[in-house]
Amino acid sequence: MKKHDQKPKPMTHILSVDVEDYFQVEAFTGSVDRKGWHRWPSRVVANTHRVLDLFDQHNAKGTFFFVGWVAERFPHLVREVQSRGHELACHSYWHRTVYSLTPDEFRKDTRQAKHAIENASGSPIAGYRAPSWSITKSCLWALDILAEEGFTYDSSIYPIRHDLYGVPGAQRFPYTHDCANGLKLRQFPPATLRFFGTNLPAAGGGYLRIFPSAFTELAFRTFEKKYGERVVVYLHPWELDPEQPRISGPLKSRVRHYTNLKHMHAKLNTVLSRRKFQPFKDVLAEEAAETEAQQSARHSSGLVADKHLHEPRHAVAHTAKGRR
Repeated sequence: MKKHDQKPKPMTHILSVDVEDYFQVEAFTGSVDRKGWHRWPSRVVANTHRVLDLFDQHNAKGTFFFVGWVAERFPHLVREVQSRGHELACHSYWHRTVYSLTPDEFRKDTRQAKHAIENASGSPIAGYRAPSWSITKSCLWALDILAEEGFTYDSSIYPIRHDLYGVPGAQRFPYTHDCANGLKLRQFPPATLRFFGTNLPAAGGGYLRIFPSAFTELAFRTFEKKYGERVVVYLHPWELDPEQPRISGPLKSRVRHYTNLKHMHAKLNTVLSRRKFQPFKDVLAEEAAETEAQQSARHSSGLVADKHLHEPRHAVAHTAKGRR
């Protein structure tokens, strides 16, 4: 087959899971005391197994952002996720919004979570995602702390307007954030579509569950054909558990949390069957390889240019010398 007859390689998107239990979500913080988490019947292990099994069916690999509290109590779950070829990352320890914490509290929480995950897995982690996308304009200092604590990438900033989170006007595609302390942090925003000057969230969590499948498919096609960018997909293990215990709370919270739970497995199955997925670490590795190749090409071009600049001089000098 001729080279120009070959079909282009299909784009591989990013798959991620926020590993938390159903009673740890921000929607029910007014009904569930964190000090009493241990009294709630946990379903996170069984639900994460559902996610893992579904991913295995489609040979899909992803990044699992663990809540440190979960990693500390179920270290075998951390190791199983790792053994199935997925990346481990951090989703805080107590699942508190970042903007509700002081810098010292955030650093302590992050260190505690990082230690719990790394202690369970025996391997260092590089990625962070804030609970409820809660790194907002009021707490961008958190990115400085993440870089100082050894993280190399973050996926916490949602470029939308929302009552609980979001940074309207933030960049919609991966970029490198220059921290105030001189360090850098690669930033991966979740997917959004732009309509009439507004960013609409797509292909993740409740937006994947509640919005029509046609909207999700539109997001993938737009990212692939118009933007040439990967879609960052995210979900939670409890979203594949329609039988989970119901918690009392504000109507808005219950609607967001429970709507279409029974359809999530089928919707996710469709998404996984249509495209290929990889974890953040593989994307970072590809970016690093591309950068290295570009630098090598520039270096080679420089050597060639330098050679051409100097060769005529040597030739002229040699000719002149021969005529003497």
